[in-house]
Amino acid sequence: MSTLDNSDLAYLSWLEAARRIRHKALSPVAYCEAQLARIEALDGKLNATLHVCAERALSRAHAAERALMSDKTALGETLGPLHGVPFALKDIIDVAGLPTTAHSQVMAQHVAAADAEVTRRLQAAGGIVLAKLSTHEFALGGPCFDLPWPPARNPWNTACMPGGSSSGSGAAVAAGYVPLALGTDTGGSVRNPASACGVVGIKPTYGLVSRRGVVPLSFSLDHVGPLTRTVEENAAALNILAGYDAADPGCAALAPMDYTRALGSAIAGLKIGVIRHFFARDRVASEAMGGAIDTALGVLESLGAVVADVSTRPLQAFADCNRIILLCEAYAVHEKDLRERPQDYAELTRQRLLPGAFLRAVDYVQALRKRVQLRDEMSALLHDYDVLITASSMEPAFPIKDTQACAKLYPRQARTPFNLTGHPAISVPIGFSAEGLPLAMQIVGRAFDEPMVYRVAAAYERETRWCDKHPPVD
Repeated sequence: MSTLDNSDLAYLSWLEAARRIRHKALSPVAYCEAQLARIEALDGKLNATLHVCAERALSRAHAAERALMSDKTALGETLGPLHGVPFALKDIIDVAGLPTTAHSQVMAQHVAAADAEVTRRLQAAGGIVLAKLSTHEFALGGPCFDLPWPPARNPWNTACMPGGSSSGSGAAVAAGYVPLALGTDTGGSVRNPASACGVVGIKPTYGLVSRRGVVPLSFSLDHVGPLTRTVEENAAALNILAGYDAADPGCAALAPMDYTRALGSAIAGLKIGVIRHFFARDRVASEAMGGAIDTALGVLESLGAVVADVSTRPLQAFADCNRIILLCEAYAVHEKDLRERPQDYAELTRQRLLPGAFLRAVDYVQALRKRVQLRDEMSALLHDYDVLITASSMEPAFPIKDTQACAKLYPRQARTPFNLTGHPAISVPIGFSAEGLPLAMQIVGRAFDEPMVYRVAAAYERETRWCDKHPPVD
């Protein structure tokens, strides 16, 4: 069974890797070994992993290779779409028998008893868990240096943060550790590292992907989503992840759908609404980010899309509502440990969780009522437009050790509205700053209309090919 050079394997699409494995042009063992070697070579400076399960992964890679040679396969037994392909998980997602620490001393000794539903689905498709990845503590805190493990760093510039809270997921995909990683998104935590690391990350519609076996932060805002280097890989990953799970009370009972079905379709005649006031007035984006979004919109217009500015509530209205719900629900999750072992949390995490203790029941109820209004208004806007486009972050990545910059710039984003409303939102790369840091925009769709979101994202990607650029980490 032939192999490729390790540098070629690092940025191989998971779809192409799976195709080569099925055709016996790529050894699952050699692929796994190459990715493990890459992690060993690079992670000393990126800190993207918390637990590399090398022995377990290699055992499963050997099993995948044996399956390729078996009589059953020769007779036509179907291999899963991820057969022999490594992936990695944010370390709040359970894998049976492996630690789930949430990057916290509070859970440092915790070992998962069962797989999360998303883990089960990826493994049932033939995928191989390669590593558990760094996160901000409990998917909330921020880059902290008073935890048992250091925070992940950005492959494009290791002095900068890679976004969060799925920080390791963004860094691992961008740096070529794995072609696919899962993150979670409560206020933008898949889309932020996707934006900062120059990869593709989607927050699917609320209820599309099960959260069973995922450490909760906010029950009504949490989402699980994939990070990949291309739109096609992302959509194909969602084909595996999406589906009803009766054990997750927020999961929607929907018929299976092919999220790749519109990827090659033209976008001429599609109506795109631009929520420009989010990044031009409510929170003014940097010149680099704002200019890159305008250029990206020009590309979409050149492909025949009809682009027009639209208005909704000010960004702060969404942010305030999201914050009240998140803090109330997060404090409910953490109340016992905050009372009994507050010293085991990072200082920043405690600072972010404790305000939830002082919010009143009436604040929470009124925020839930406001949420319905905001959701319905966004849905009404999307009735007239195929997708909406706005900023993700207002600036590119900033220095990870600059606590003032973190406090000031981390909240400067337009992702939380879509956690609140539940609409699907994807972050796609749109270029680089003068300093060589990735820039990104969001594409937002109607509830459960991920195919349209992917259609627009794929059309833009085909024209620009930012996905072919990789960080200078080798």
